[in-house]
Amino acid sequence: MPRLALSEDFVADLITLQRPVQKEVNEAIQMFRSMTVHQLHASKGLHLEKLERARDRRIRTIRITRFHRGVLLAPDDGSDLYTLLRVAAHDDAINWAVKRAYSVNGATGALEVRNVEALEQMETYFESKAEATPVRLFERHSDTVLHNLGVDDQVLRLARVCVTVDDLTVMAPPMMPADQYEVLEYLAAGYSADEVWEQVIAPRGQTVRAAGERPVVSLSEAVLNTSDRIVEVTGPGELERILSEDLARWRVFLHPAQRRFAHHPGFNGPAQLTGGPGTGKTVVALHRVRHLLRTGAEGERVLLTTFTNAMAAALRDSLALLLGQADAHLLDRVDVTTVDSLAARVVRETQGRSPKPLSAAAERTAWTRAMAREELPWTEQFLSQEYRNVVLAQGLRSPEEYLSCVRRGRGTQVGRVQRARLWRVMERFDADLASRDSATYTQLCDRAARLLGERGPRYRHVVVDEAQDLHPAQWRVLRACVAPQSDDIFLVGDPHQRIYDSRVSLRSLGVHVRGRTQRLRVNYRSTEEILRWSASLLDGHRIGRLGEDDDEDAGADSLRGYRSELRGRIPSARGHSGQEEELRALVEQIRVWIDQDGIKPSEIAVCARFNTLVDAVIARLRREGVPAVSVKDDPGPGVSGVRVATMHAMKGLEFRCVAVVGVTSAVLPFAPQVTPAEVDPLQHQRDLLAEHCLLFVACTRARDALAVSWSGLRSPLLDPVAD
Repeated sequence: MPRLALSEDFVADLITLQRPVQKEVNEAIQMFRSMTVHQLHASKGLHLEKLERARDRRIRTIRITRFHRGVLLAPDDGSDLYTLLRVAAHDDAINWAVKRAYSVNGATGALEVRNVEALEQMETYFESKAEATPVRLFERHSDTVLHNLGVDDQVLRLARVCVTVDDLTVMAPPMMPADQYEVLEYLAAGYSADEVWEQVIAPRGQTVRAAGERPVVSLSEAVLNTSDRIVEVTGPGELERILSEDLARWRVFLHPAQRRFAHHPGFNGPAQLTGGPGTGKTVVALHRVRHLLRTGAEGERVLLTTFTNAMAAALRDSLALLLGQADAHLLDRVDVTTVDSLAARVVRETQGRSPKPLSAAAERTAWTRAMAREELPWTEQFLSQEYRNVVLAQGLRSPEEYLSCVRRGRGTQVGRVQRARLWRVMERFDADLASRDSATYTQLCDRAARLLGERGPRYRHVVVDEAQDLHPAQWRVLRACVAPQSDDIFLVGDPHQRIYDSRVSLRSLGVHVRGRTQRLRVNYRSTEEILRWSASLLDGHRIGRLGEDDDEDAGADSLRGYRSELRGRIPSARGHSGQEEELRALVEQIRVWIDQDGIKPSEIAVCARFNTLVDAVIARLRREGVPAVSVKDDPGPGVSGVRVATMHAMKGLEFRCVAVVGVTSAVLPFAPQVTPAEVDPLQHQRDLLAEHCLLFVACTRARDALAVSWSGLRSPLLDPVAD
């Protein structure tokens, strides 16, 4: 009987399919495994067939349903091992299959795939472009050196016409074979051939350096060699196991394009990784932690930190999953927490107690009390922003420092006399909070950074997730936690997901990442349709780069080149006459996802701007017999029910289907959150951009389906995607 293996791409496809289609895939797999090779070729049910236009003669397809086909790689070496590569709608599966070719990497011995058609077009284009350029990107490396590192003839021709690193980036996987691309990426970054061998080839078990002296690896051997991306079906329950027990393992899978940064042998200082939603930044951060734990000394501690408690809990669970039983003991050397929690702990351990955190409402009241004796032309909101974004951001300690500081990012001029009055109000604010034994989280971070600076570092490595939302005071805590040295700080983030008013110059805080940065551009979560729709919400907005402040000379970040290989339905955006009608339509949509598409309730999320609508959604769903739970109650993975949350609480999460409700002009943008332009034009623009980013974050939590709705006046933030 034929054997069958499943590729990581196939599993990724399968997860996105409706439950009835998943069932038919399972039945097709069981039928496949029950047949002899002769029966397999004769079967009219599976309808195994070659593709006339296929660039790889071993590509086959099988019928899954009337509308879905599976794509297989057939053996050509006398083996009976077939590999399921993809499963998709009929035309999509065929169009994908005819352009691809599979091969065995000469150095790693692993199975690899390329888009032959696209690479041939690239070769023609870059040949003509390179004719006018005498200097080439890989000219100092001979053909023999490249062949020894696993580069084959087609990729070698492409390498020879690359002039810049950008030329190579255009050919990134899944266009070029991932292992070969990784080799070229290392070489382009300035690594020697010997260093590339040690970092990429040797860890895969290869000991023979000369390509001509290596034994030939068969196709089936290559499939089995690729155990990190391919799993063989060994029993009738294998597919169910992958979709349940092992699904989490696939979600922390490190794609080849991400491996170089996660497994880097040692950065000479802080390193930075950016990328849009779904590009796997957090997965890279987790693998980086594991790498640092495995290669570090026994007593070296690692801090893994993020922005919210919910995300910290998710990171802790994912890290435990990634480490597994074999490395479970390494968890004892890791602290997984938020920066605010760490700061409170530092203050408590150093001073014996920590002030009570101040709520936003209590802070406004405190500012009202502090400014009662001064007739100032500004609001409590302006005072709070001035204190947070100037005084605490720069760590100012005296009125003289405040009088002479540059108020970067503030659009309202404040003279020396006014600054002196403002400082008096801020001093009263501090004294008032101290008398009540309370403090804002930013004040706690400011205090913790000073205490750490006096007592010395606590960690050997710091790994930061969601770096774009951290305040300068939080960065000072992290900088003080670890001594400046190799591999001290590893940070990941996306400026397009900056939903809090936190701009920072990392360089000014001693976090120098120049020359140690990389951007991920392949989305592994959402369909291309959801990706394009959501990205258009930010059209026309300048997004500053991660780690750079509002200096007009600083460059802008971009989603250009950001893409997904997944395909699906176009998101829906519908208005309703009132909230009752909107909630009724929401219930109908969720029932379609559950009953017709076979989506589990726990794989569906509904989000709204504020808790009032969140509570109304939960009550309505439960009244209609649809199980629903609040994300803030931290329901475990085994708890059934549609997840309902505020937009802010959706940060860092993902679901198969997402409904974003209540997207009205009254809440997006929310006027109290946006500084009036006449008060501070720069702050006004930053506040508006944060509102756009919040909606972008909410929409990009969806993997397969996105439905956006409103009642009454639609939010102007939806104008770029409105009909």
